[in-house]
Amino acid sequence: MGLGRNVLFRVATSKRLERAVKSLPGGERAAWRSASRYVASRSRTGALATVEKLLERGHGVSVDLFGERVSGSAVADEVRDDYLALVAALPPPPADVWLSVDLSHLAVGAGAAAAAADRLAAIADALPVGRRVQVGAEEAALTDVVQGCVLAVAASGLADRLGATVQANLVRSSADTDALADADVHIRLVKGAYVEATGAHPYGEPTDIALLRLGFRLAERGAAWSMATHDGRLREALLLAHRSVSVEQLLGVRPEALNELHDRGVPTRVYVPYGADWFRYWMRRLAESRGA
Repeated sequence: MGLGRNVLFRVATSKRLERAVKSLPGGERAAWRSASRYVASRSRTGALATVEKLLERGHGVSVDLFGERVSGSAVADEVRDDYLALVAALPPPPADVWLSVDLSHLAVGAGAAAAAADRLAAIADALPVGRRVQVGAEEAALTDVVQGCVLAVAASGLADRLGATVQANLVRSSADTDALADADVHIRLVKGAYVEATGAHPYGEPTDIALLRLGFRLAERGAAWSMATHDGRLREALLLAHRSVSVEQLLGVRPEALNELHDRGVPTRVYVPYGADWFRYWMRRLAESRGA
């Protein structure tokens, strides 16, 4: 992994950088102009307009209200309520609309896992049958607690409303996929975007091989899963072997590839993020582009 990508990932969560850019004359406007390729809107209304356009093109969607690293219960409760309002505003079934959420946005850290699980359960329970809330991947230090929350909510009878993201670059992911599949939780398989100090395969070929192995493992056991990758070689290798698997992509990243997949009859889903906390997400997309 090149130095540029490492550095960008480190600064992607820097509030200081965000403040500095936005304080420059025209800085926020210029940043948003670039970020808007990847971000549906700063508002729920704008995001839903993007959702409608993608549905018209035949893609499923997964809508995410930006946010992470919340520590206060009152703020996390507001986030839960915002998600419940989003559920109510979504186009009705049979529109193929799921949700996405990072559990740190629901204050999963600081010994508050049970409360975060309750918030996740409230969101999942509000969804109509056939829809899911996909729990996002976060840094490896949170993987145990995130996995625990997902499995706890699944065990409460909401497995059919849940999805979990598994990062192929983490050495532990074989065991995690087995546990999630045993619980009937849908799995979104990704390479993994975080720069980890330990417990991870190196970026590049070792992670690519890990993703292929996990994909075959999931397919062979008949698990409910999708692959979320923009790597055409890995995607096509898995599609050749497992034609029914769904492909997920990020809004604004290689949309022509997604349209081509849809035209071939491959199920597709687009991650549609929105909200005020768009800056650091945009920085992550820039970081990933350095190593794509």
